[in-house]
Amino acid sequence: MTHSNQTIAIIGGAGFVGKALAAELISRSGGAGGSVRILTRSRQKARSIWSLPGVEIQEVDPTDEAGLSEALIGARAVVNLVGLLHSRPGRPWGPDFDEAHVKFPSRLSRAMSRVGVRRLVHVSALGVAPQAPSMYLRSKSAGENGLKASHDIDLTILRPSVIFGPGDSFLNLFAKLQRWLPVVPLATPHSRFQPIYLGDAIKAIANCLANPKTIGQAYELAGPDVLSLYEIVHWAGEYSGHPRPILPLPDSVSWLQALVMEQLPGPPMISRDNLASSSVPSVASGPLSPELGIGIPHSLHAIAPIMLQDHSSRTRLLKRRTRRIISD
Repeated sequence: MTHSNQTIAIIGGAGFVGKALAAELISRSGGAGGSVRILTRSRQKARSIWSLPGVEIQEVDPTDEAGLSEALIGARAVVNLVGLLHSRPGRPWGPDFDEAHVKFPSRLSRAMSRVGVRRLVHVSALGVAPQAPSMYLRSKSAGENGLKASHDIDLTILRPSVIFGPGDSFLNLFAKLQRWLPVVPLATPHSRFQPIYLGDAIKAIANCLANPKTIGQAYELAGPDVLSLYEIVHWAGEYSGHPRPILPLPDSVSWLQALVMEQLPGPPMISRDNLASSSVPSVASGPLSPELGIGIPHSLHAIAPIMLQDHSSRTRLLKRRTRRIISD
């Protein structure tokens, strides 16, 4: 384990956002001795960044507070990216949400206090509130409140709308669906989002770590475009090169669809709690704070045509022809 006061620990760092954030932080350190420690349940999930210079991967059981404390020794700051989209049902939220969104943040703050690490950037979500209609949003709110009650950490909270970028399970999912389906049945087509580009989101996190003025603050993270889910699916099809007709589903059918999907093996593509979350617009109350240091965020319309081009049949055909020419 690297014991350096320049080490930044990323918890949940083996995911889509964490891998990109690790690369951003290492790039910023410029070989000046900074390092990133990815804390994850499974080292295998972080395989794509094993070889990234300055990154160490450490397996940690998030329910083991003593082990978590040990894994944080030598870090100067922590980024918490832990989050779930699905949970078994429960009141006021399900047990999986309770563990990941409520108990774990409090456990993390105690673990940090035990080893003298104060700085924490906690990534939450837009729309959190104690009385929100979904278990997801209520549990996220409770997690925030638990951290705010701690006097042993220097906390910054970031509340993003949906994050899109290479490797996401949002735009890429809708692009893939339209590659294979003749028609896309769509639940909650009028739900609203303000998608933020991955590159902007990780810059905001890194800038917060570097800017002490952000301590004690909560910031919304959103891009320049407010789009309905129908519009997002439409543009995913257009930009990936295989647009399909979209069939908006009435609420009753949407809930039935979600109920059926919840009974299937594995994580559901959509759940009734997801539908409840989407009833709250994932839209910022104003422009990005200048303290985040992003400037003008990237539009989905600027990034998606480039990002989704690998899904285009024309692009795939061009790649096959290129490989054939090279092999000949």
